[in-house]
Amino acid sequence: MARPDPEELLRRLEAEERHQSRGRLKILLGYAPGVGKSFRMLDEGRRRKARGQDVVVACTQATQEEAAGLLATFEVIPPLPGGAIDLDAVHRRRPGMCLIDGLAWTNPPGSKHPQRWQDIEELLAAGIGVIATINLQYVAERQERVEAIRGRHVRESVPESFLRTADDIEVVDAPALDATLAELREIALVLAAEVVDSQLSEYLKRDGIAQSYGVHERILVCITPRSNAALMIERAHLQAERFHGDLFVACVEQDNLSDADRQMLDQNLETARRANAHIALLRGSDFVQTILRFAEKENITQIFVGHSQRTGFWQRFGANPVERLILESGGMDIRIFPQQTRAQTDG
Repeated sequence: MARPDPEELLRRLEAEERHQSRGRLKILLGYAPGVGKSFRMLDEGRRRKARGQDVVVACTQATQEEAAGLLATFEVIPPLPGGAIDLDAVHRRRPGMCLIDGLAWTNPPGSKHPQRWQDIEELLAAGIGVIATINLQYVAERQERVEAIRGRHVRESVPESFLRTADDIEVVDAPALDATLAELREIALVLAAEVVDSQLSEYLKRDGIAQSYGVHERILVCITPRSNAALMIERAHLQAERFHGDLFVACVEQDNLSDADRQMLDQNLETARRANAHIALLRGSDFVQTILRFAEKENITQIFVGHSQRTGFWQRFGANPVERLILESGGMDIRIFPQQTRAQTDG
C-alpha cells in the first residue's frame, strides 16, 4: 500500500477536528406554511430531553395551541427586543441543544448578525447544537421556482450552502391535498436528498475514501465521433430527469481527426447542448484513466459509453478500452451502447 501523503493526512485531521468541535445542526424543512414544523421541533426537543440531553428553547413561532404542554417542559431563553436571539445568554447557558424556529428571520438593525442563520452559525462554531426550522420558500436557490408555483414573493432568504452544512435534515411531511402542494413537496424532498448527498461527500473526504457514492444519479455520457450520441444522450437525459439527477457529456479530445470525424463530433456535442448537459472536453493519452479521473471528481454514478470495436475509431485508444473501463470503474455502473458503423455515419 502507498504511504499516505502528509499534507492529505493533515487536511483530514483538521477537517475531523472542525467536525468534532462544531455543534450538530438538524434542519426541519417544510414545503409549505402550516405543516407543523414548530410542533415537530418542540416534540423532538422533548424526546431528546427525556433521554438526558440538555435542551433549551431560544426562539419558537409555535402558537399556544400547538405548544400546549410542550413549552412548559423547557427552559426558555427569551429573545431580545425585536425578536433576535439573545446570543450572549445562550453562550453563558451553553446548552447541549438549542431549539430555534424561523431560520430565515431577518434581525433588527443593530443586531450582531443581519440574519438568524448567521446567529446559528455562531452557535454551531461554539460547539452548541441547534435544531432549526425553515420553509422551502426561503431557500434562496429554490425561491424562483417556488414563487412561480405559489404566486407569492418573500424577501427573506437563506443560502442553500448553509443547509448543506446540516448533519441531519428532515422534511416535515403532511398530506399534499392538491397539485401545487404535491409539486412543492417534491422540490423539498429533492433538496433534502441533495443535502444528504453533501453530508456523504463530506464524510468521504474526511475519511479519505475515494469511492464514488451518491444519493442522486449523476450520469456521464462518453462520446466520440462514432458514438450513437443521440440515443445515449436521450436515454441518459430521461433517466436523469426521472431521478432528479445530473447529466454530463464528456469527450476525450484527439489530434488529427478527419474532417468527417470532426463534423460528427461537433454534431454530437450540439446534441449534448440541446439536452442541457454539462459538457467537458478532456485531454489525456489514456482514454480510460482520463474518463475515470473526471468521473471520480464529479461523483458520477453511471457511465454510458459506445461499444468498443476492434476496428475504427477505438483503435486510437489502444486495445479494448471499454473492457478496461468496466474493470477499473469501481462502484460506477457502465452501460454499453453499439457504436455507429462507417456505413451508418456516412449514410
